[in-house]
Formats: sequence, structure tokens, C-alpha cells
Amino acid sequence: MNQDDLSSSTVRLLDQLQRSQSFHHGGVTGIEREFGGLRRWQSARLIRTYADLLAKPRYRPAAEFFLDEIYGDRDFQQREHDLARIVPMMTRILPASVLHTAALALELNALSYELDAQITRILASEFDFHESMNEAVYVAAYRRCANYELRQRQIELVGQLGQDLRRIVQKPFIHTALKVAKTPARLAGVGELHHFLDAGFHAFRQMGQYAAIFIATIVSRESAILERMRTDHAHPLDLERE
Repeated sequence: MNQDDLSSSTVRLLDQLQRSQSFHHGGVTGIEREFGGLRRWQSARLIRTYADLLAKPRYRPAAEFFLDEIYGDRDFQQREHDLARIVPMMTRILPASVLHTAALALELNALSYELDAQITRILASEFDFHESMNEAVYVAAYRRCANYELRQRQIELVGQLGQDLRRIVQKPFIHTALKVAKTPARLAGVGELHHFLDAGFHAFRQMGQYAAIFIATIVSRESAILERMRTDHAHPLDLERE
């Protein structure tokens, strides 16, 4: 990519970083415990939905990457703090394609946090939710939010991020760039961020030609769940039930 591509990727990265940091500075004030409970419940749901991918050695690293590094129930503030410190260094060491991928991951994280905060507030105010929850309550609150266009955008970002990772792993110089960046990242105290980029690269590199199937599976299943949510299906999260 040329200098304009690098500049565009950097701007997008900074924009999404600011969005994430703004959320962490007050996005779940007053509902922190409930928000954590929702994130844990959704993480468990994703593990159930993608149990077959997690069970296959070919797909397991990529499935774990998405479940742990993209939509896990842990706190990603350290990674974002790391990122804020070394964006200038990253623009010198990493290609624009990698910066673009990092920006997509941040946008997906930020949107997911915002959607989860919205549903958590509905759960807390209308369903007396604290930390434990059943599927019926979750589905009712999800439908009460009625933010289907944003949910569709969330799925699109998953697909775009997967396609980005699929493309960059085919470029040998990306692997070299990540190796070169490892020591500066460690010395700068930003190993968390480098781990994220490196884990995504190696997970998708291991899948090879099967990466397209992996991405299509996630997008297809989440799209089916979204449509079942939208159309008042009795069991929207259980794709085995018609």
C-alpha cells in the first residue's frame, strides 16, 4: 500500500481507538456487574454455537482467536492502552494492511461493547437482571433493543476482519514484519497488542485454504440467528430447531 493507504489506515485506527476509550470511560457506569454477567453469558453461548469448530484442530486456533481476542468476556483496556502508546511506532514498522486489520478489530470490539451496554441497560431496568440469566430473558431484551441494523453491521465486521486476516497471512513480508515488531513491542511494554496481532496471523495461517469456510460459517450462523431474532422465532439461538 502507498503512503495514502498508510495514512488512511492510521486515521481509522486512531478513530476506533478513541471510540473504544470513550466507552471505557463511562459506557457502563452503574451497570458494571450486570455488563460482566452478560458478556460471560454471551461468551458461553458462542462456545455452544461453535462447538464443532472448536473441536476440529484445523479450526480451533481461529475459533479461539475470535472467541477470546475479539469477543471474549475479559477486559481489553490494556490492549487499547498499549495501542494508544505505540501507534507512531506501528506506522513505521507494520504495513498499512496490518494497521487496517487492527482498526477493524477495534471497531468490532467497540460496536460489540456498545451493543452489549444497550442490552444490559434494558436487562437491568426492565428484567431485574443482576448476574445470572436464562435464554428467554436474553432474547426478550435483545428484541426490545431492536437494533437489527447495528447487529448486521457487527456481523459484517466479523466477515471483513476474517477476510482481512485471510489476505494478509498469504503475504510473507507480514510474517517478517510481525517478527521484527516483537522485540520493540516487548521493550515498549506492549506485548499484549503484539500477541493479539500475532495470534490472529498464526491462527489464520494454519487454516490455509479452509479460512474461507471458517469465515463463511460464522457469518452464516450469526446471520441466521439475527434473522430468527427479527422474525420472532421461538428458539432463535438454537439453529438445530426449526
